[in-house]
Parts: sequence; structure tokens; C-alpha cells
Amino acid sequence: MVVSCSSGANQLDLLNKENTLNEPLVNNKFVIYQALVRHFGNTHTTNKYYGSIEENGVGKFNDFTATALQELYDLGITHMWYTGVIEHATMTDYSAYGIKPDDPDVVKGRAGSPYAIKDYYDVCPDFAVDVSRRMQEFEQLIERTHQHKMKVIIDFIPNHVARTYYSDSKPDNVKDFGVDDDKTKQFLPANDFYYIPDSDFQVPGGYIPGGGEFYNVLKNGSFPESPAKATGNNVFSSSPAKDDWFETVKLNYGVDFQRNETKHFDPVPPLWFKMRDILLFWAGKGVDGFRCDMVEMVPVEFWAWVNDEVKKSHPDILFIGEAYNKQEYANFYTTGKFDFLYDKVGLYDTLKMLMRNDDYAGVRGIQDVWRNEVKGYSARMLRFLENHDEQRIASKDFAGDPFVAIPAMVLSATMATGPVMIYSGQEVGEPGIGHEGFGGEDGRTSIFDYWGVPQHQKWMNKGKFDGGLLAENEVRLRAFYKALFNIVKTEQSIQAGGFYDLMATQQVQPNFPNRIYAYLRYTHNERLLVIANFEKAVQNFTLILPDDVIQAFHMEGKQLVFKDLLGQEAITVNKFSNQIDLKLEANQAQILKF
Repeated sequence: MVVSCSSGANQLDLLNKENTLNEPLVNNKFVIYQALVRHFGNTHTTNKYYGSIEENGVGKFNDFTATALQELYDLGITHMWYTGVIEHATMTDYSAYGIKPDDPDVVKGRAGSPYAIKDYYDVCPDFAVDVSRRMQEFEQLIERTHQHKMKVIIDFIPNHVARTYYSDSKPDNVKDFGVDDDKTKQFLPANDFYYIPDSDFQVPGGYIPGGGEFYNVLKNGSFPESPAKATGNNVFSSSPAKDDWFETVKLNYGVDFQRNETKHFDPVPPLWFKMRDILLFWAGKGVDGFRCDMVEMVPVEFWAWVNDEVKKSHPDILFIGEAYNKQEYANFYTTGKFDFLYDKVGLYDTLKMLMRNDDYAGVRGIQDVWRNEVKGYSARMLRFLENHDEQRIASKDFAGDPFVAIPAMVLSATMATGPVMIYSGQEVGEPGIGHEGFGGEDGRTSIFDYWGVPQHQKWMNKGKFDGGLLAENEVRLRAFYKALFNIVKTEQSIQAGGFYDLMATQQVQPNFPNRIYAYLRYTHNERLLVIANFEKAVQNFTLILPDDVIQAFHMEGKQLVFKDLLGQEAITVNKFSNQIDLKLEANQAQILKF
């Protein structure tokens, strides 16, 4: 919308009201670094298909040294998301430490999925130098992270647990899930699990755990579970398929899925209290936030209740929800009281099409995201281009070139006041090559297998964390991320300023490039012009600023210097009227301060 303005500060206010994301001007500008602990510090380069922990190696909590954390802080990181912390089912045998072994027939990958939780009150023994002191080593990591001025996020997986769930570390007053269940009933509000009475669980046919090798426990194609429990992805059958989450069992929050999803929340189901106590347990150790897995598979009423319960004693704790249903965003914010939600099906999917250079992909899709899909909530959407679920940008399955991400990353980081995230290895162009085992050859870095991440290992440089083994172009890529994230941390207009979309004015130009996107971020004292070029070739074009912007910022007739914060040469315009001539290289972006 173009509006007429009269003067000064009121004009800025009117611009903000008429052409922004309608979000509160607050600083939610976190920069989150997701690091799968299993991979981060692993120096092994064997990378054998379905390799064991001894063959392929594993990262440790202690690999996040003071040097590593300082380098990440200098990169611009404010929050560390340590992925895979809580103990999960695995084929690695820790029975010598009193940990009950898991049946490989219900474990995916030699390492096991970090989302098949085996003990909510313990950490993964893989990550400890001294397994008997594994919790202390994690507590020391929390302390080190805080000392380096960053906060700690871990996963909370509320929808399902491993089929082999058994807590050997729970507090004395805590009962394991299902201990008091009436297993003769398919559903009872007081049960922790859903059951398939008079039926035994069947391991999916054709599943060959560990690539067919025998490892510690005989794999016999069966797992003793009678009666069978419902599977984590809402499969109410004793015979889930190989593509189901068959290694997990669904938790019961009081919803009867077999009877029209009727809700039984009064009295509060026992599971709610158990989950609250788990969250309080980790918050009590200094964890600052939770990335909550598959939040839409858990009733929003639980989230409302548990948010209030946890924030009574930890008011600053963060709840970040993995959500994919745009129609439910408002519900999870207003009712569920989430602090942030994933922006995957909106901005991520739109930017992926642009990065892949899909024929039909133009920048109008970006406008659709902020105008319609997340209107009113953009400051509370977590933006990213990679995470453990998504393909690596540099993979042949995605874009094949990590530099293609530059315009998309600039836009993700600066378009709104909400948080932005990168995945460990993204900043040095990790391509996700290799058939790791259960993870397969899919352009992702496997979460199921022991594996070394080659590009990340170059930056890690055998524990020096100085990038000493990176090639010149990889050093340049990481320097871009460092520059961008530090701009995010220091520029007030990005942290808490207004937003003004400039595309309505450009799109009436007959020759304006289809894949250029431009907008303003501003406060009363500062203004930035952000331009992203998603074209695969250099673009020469004229950017026109609308009259209300020129009047509000008192630009007409002035000599203006546009300084590129990303390092390109400044542009000087004498006696500015309403336009600026620009040249932008392929897959590049500029953040022009004026």
C-alpha cells in the first residue's frame, strides 16, 4: 500500500502501520546455531556405511571447547541448539554402565534416532568422555556456553518415546511411562500409552537393522511387546510399516483418536504432569529453551497448560515449536502460548524454489508469506535454510552450490525481527554427500548414523576451530555468514525496526527483474535498504522509492551515500530524486545503510 504522509515522525509511524508485518517492535533477533552433538566434534574420517561408534567416531560434549564456543559467538551466534542431548535408543551397548541395551529391531541406524527418547532424565552416553559422569559433562557444557554469552536450547520430544523406553536415571518419586496403565483398554485418559489389545507388535517386514550385521544383541526380526502400543506417527495398528515411526510409541495426552478425537482433559491427564516435571528438570539445570518436536501432534491445550506451569518458576524459558500447518499458527501462539514457530511451509519453501531456480518461482511468493501466511506473527517465526530434517543447500538434491544461499540467507536474517537459525556445516558449504546407513543418500546429514561431516571438519581443524583446512572459497562463505549475523546483532533497524516492502513500486516497471526483492528496515534514527538478487546472472536495474518514503525520510534533493554493510563499494547519489541505479551480481545481496 502506498500512502500519503504529512511530516516527520508521524510519517514514520504511518509507514509502519500501513506497510509492515504488523508486528510489535521488540527484539526477538536471536541467531541460533543447531549442532548435532554426535557430529560436531567428530574428527574421524572413515565414514563407513553403517559404521560403529569405534569405526566412524562420535562427537562429545567436551568438544565444544572454550575456543569453539568463542568462535561461534564471534560468528554472531546468540543461542546454541544442542541436538540429540537426551538419551535415545541406540545399537551401541552401554550395559557396563548400568544402561539397559536396546533391541536393534526397533532402532533406526547404528547410533539411533535422537527423536526416539529412551530416558527423559539422562543424556546420551555417546557424548561423554567418562560415561559415568555424562550428566556432569553436559552441565559443564551449559556453564561454558553461558560463560560465552550464549544461551542453551535442547530438544523436547513430547509426542512419542522409544519402544525400549526405560529410565534408569529418573528421580526416586518418578514412575516410568505406562507403569500404571490398564493395558486391556485401547484408550483411557489415565493411560500414558495407546494399546492394541489382544495383539502383539510386529517389526515391519524387510527391516534389516544395522545393515544386516549382528551387533551385541541378536536381531531376530521380532520385539516383545504385548499388547502392542500405537506407533508415534498416529498408527493405531500392531503392524506399522517400515516408513512409519515404528521405533517409537505414541504418548496419550487425553485424546481418543479412535472416537472422533474426543478430548478428556478434566481431570488433567497424568502424562501432563510427567511432561511438566521433565521440562522443569532440564530448566533447573540451566537450559534456556526447548525446541519442541512435532507440536501439532500434541493437543494445544497441553501446551497452554505446560507453558504456564514452567514459566511460573522460569519466566524467561523459550518454547520453539516445530509446526507446519499455517492454519494453526494463530492457535499455537494465542492458545498454546509458544514464543516462536518454524517458518518452513511459508518462507523456507518459497526461498527453496528461488534458490533452485524453478521456472515458476518469482519473488511474489515472498510477499504472499508476510502479507497472508504469517501476518501479525512474523516477529515470532523462526527462519532457516537448513536443519537436520532438510537437505543441505550444497547437495545435488537441493542447489549444488552453497553460495546460492546468499540472497535467501540475507532475506531470512533481515526481513523481520524474529530469530534466524543455521545448521552446523552450512556456513562452510557442507553438501551432505555419502550413504551413511539408515540415513541413506538423500542430501541430508544423517541423524541416525555415526558419521564425520567433512566440510565442518575442515573448519574444526582437529580441535583448533580456526578454519585452517578450509579452501579459499569456503573461508569466503563463512566470512559472509559472520558478517551477516553480526549485522543482525548490531543494527537496531533489523533487531526492532519497521519493515516497508518496495516491490509494489518496482513491479509496475516493465523491465524490472523477476527475481529481485527489495525492502526497507528502519527506525527513527536509522534506515537500511535491502536488495536480494535471486537471478543466476548479474542484474543492472533502477530501484524507485515511492513518494511517501522519500517524504518521510526527507530524501529529496539530498546527497545520499548508500554504504553496503556486506562490504561492497558505497554508492553516492547527488541530489536524490526518487531512484537509485544498481548493479547486483548473480546470487548476491546488499544491505545499504543510508
